[in-house]
Amino acid sequence: MHIIKLNAIDSTNTYLRQLSSFDKLEDYTVVMADSQSNGRGQIGTKWCSEAGKNLTVSVFVDVSFLSLAHSFYISMAASLAIYEALKQFQIKQVKVKWPNDILADQKKVSGVLIENVIKNNKLKGSIIGFGLNVNQRHFTNLPQATSMRLQSGGVYNRDEVLDQVLRFLKQYIDMLRHGHLETLKALYESKLFRKNKPSTFEDAKGHLFSGYIKGVSTSGHLLVLIVDGVVKSFDLKEVKLLY
Repeated sequence: MHIIKLNAIDSTNTYLRQLSSFDKLEDYTVVMADSQSNGRGQIGTKWCSEAGKNLTVSVFVDVSFLSLAHSFYISMAASLAIYEALKQFQIKQVKVKWPNDILADQKKVSGVLIENVIKNNKLKGSIIGFGLNVNQRHFTNLPQATSMRLQSGGVYNRDEVLDQVLRFLKQYIDMLRHGHLETLKALYESKLFRKNKPSTFEDAKGHLFSGYIKGVSTSGHLLVLIVDGVVKSFDLKEVKLLY
C-alpha cells in the first residue's frame, strides 16, 4: 500500500485521478490531505473540513473484476468500511443514509464520493474519496454535522482511524472480488437509515410523499414502498429523504 500525505490540496480525488492518468497506480494507493480547498461531495456539493482535524482521503482500487452494471457495489463497500471502522472506535447509533452518507446519532459524520475509471465501457479502477469528521468540534452553519469527538468526547489518532477504514475496505472489496455481491448488498441494506420506518421524501419537483425504505436495487436505486403496496425505485437526483 502506497500512502501519499499532503499538507494542502484542492481535492484528493482530483489529485489521484491526475496521477492515474499519467501512470499505472498500485492497488490501494492512498492520498491523504490535512486541508482541501475544493473538497467535493455528491451532486456538486462541497465537503468542508477543518484543517488537521479530520480525514480527507482518496483511495485507488483496482475493480476491473466488476461489471459496470455493478459499480454501485463499490459505494456499498466504502460505506460499510467506514461504518465498521466507526463501530471499532465505539461510536454509537451509526447508520448509512442512502446512498453513502454515514450518520452517527442521526447526524452526518462522513460522506463518500466515488469516481470510477472506465475504459472501453469497462470498469478499470475506482477512486474512493471520503471525508470523515474525527476531532472537529465546531461546524459553522452545519447543524446536521458531527464528528467522532463530538459523539464520544474522545480525541482520536487520525492514522489509526484511517488504518481501520482501509482494513475494512479491503475486506469488503475482497468480498466483491470473490463474487459475494448479494451478501454485501444484504449487509449494506441492514445498515440503512430509516429502513422499514415511515419516512417523508421529497421528489425532484419538490412534492412530498410518504413511504418505507425497503432496500436498494443492484444499480443503486433506492427502493421505496409507497401507497397501495407499490415499490418504486429512485436514483439520487429523483428523491431526497427528509426523515
